[in-house]
Amino acid sequence: MKADTQDAVASAQSHLEQARALVPAIVAAADRIEAQRELPADVLEAMFEAGLYRLTLPRFLGGAQLPIPLLAQVTETIATADASAAWCLGQALGCAMSAAFLDEGPAREVFGPREAVLAWGAGNEGKAVATEGGYRITGAWRFASGGKHATWLGGHCRVYDADGSPRLQADGKQVNRTALFPRSSASMSDDWYVMGLRGTRSEGYSVEDLFVADAFTLDRDAPGECRVDATLYRFSTTNIYACAFSGVALGLARAMLNDLLALAGHKHPRGALSSMRGSPVVQTRLAEFEAQLGSARAYQQQVLSELWEKVERTGEIELADRARLRLATTYAINQATDVTEHVFRLAGATAIFESRAFERRFRDAHAVSQQVQGRHTNFETVGRFMLGLDVDTTFM
Repeated sequence: MKADTQDAVASAQSHLEQARALVPAIVAAADRIEAQRELPADVLEAMFEAGLYRLTLPRFLGGAQLPIPLLAQVTETIATADASAAWCLGQALGCAMSAAFLDEGPAREVFGPREAVLAWGAGNEGKAVATEGGYRITGAWRFASGGKHATWLGGHCRVYDADGSPRLQADGKQVNRTALFPRSSASMSDDWYVMGLRGTRSEGYSVEDLFVADAFTLDRDAPGECRVDATLYRFSTTNIYACAFSGVALGLARAMLNDLLALAGHKHPRGALSSMRGSPVVQTRLAEFEAQLGSARAYQQQVLSELWEKVERTGEIELADRARLRLATTYAINQATDVTEHVFRLAGATAIFESRAFERRFRDAHAVSQQVQGRHTNFETVGRFMLGLDVDTTFM
């Protein structure tokens, strides 16, 4: 193994160890995260100090450019402590990929500070009207996970020329760009009242006729705009979300299963002939859950590792690679959700109390499963691709 490769592997492993070291403190803060509906300052400070929010930043910004299998392991690790903390991290890691699409000056302005966090909402819900030096941005977006502690926000926009006509690409589709602007420039909506992932504070925000210089805009789906020649940036933002959020689902399920193991060691259900530990049903199901979760994780990690090695070698990611990544991560999310459901039921009435982590993790896991990365239609998309049929590659 080459020395530079050895150094890269050692650096990547150190980031994973730092994530593991934070688990006890985040576990201790889980009730506050839930009650306050945001990540507390001390939790954020610990994550900033560990450099977790810089794992997908280019090296010229002090970033790690972490390989995708380890990115998934980092969010998985944090999710064993708290899903909202892990989800916010995963969202920020995807958004931070945009640093590679900016010139160095703007990139440093957005991502230079240690506490820099970029968050953005879903969909091209904004309107960007071209003007001298940039664009006038108007729009409203939702689901900006981590928006409460973000320093910058992004708005995905459809582009219009100064005369109001849609700006079109060569293929006739309208041009899209993402505009980046300080969080202080936006109006925030306190609208995140949800079943699970409450601490992500994934609230909406809006801007009205805000000027954004061209240097602070980018097209996330245009490889030609990428300024950094590195393996990580061959993958799309969507790919990074899939890796990170499948890690969140796996970490949640692992924590639920560990809690069940601990519970089974001392609980004697009312009316039962034996303790949970002595129950053949519990013994069998625990083994099945372990195999189910372990298989899904192994598949996810195998695919991500193989794709990373291939792209590192060839410099290209093909549609077939994107399909494999989508399949492995969607499968991991759905298998992990299935495990959390069955663990919750096997834990009995103990699991329904807010004083126990089962209840919160059950809600968080199902909030994760409702996101784009966990959709069952992802299986249909991959299946159509396998059969040589036309597919919508938006989420591949």
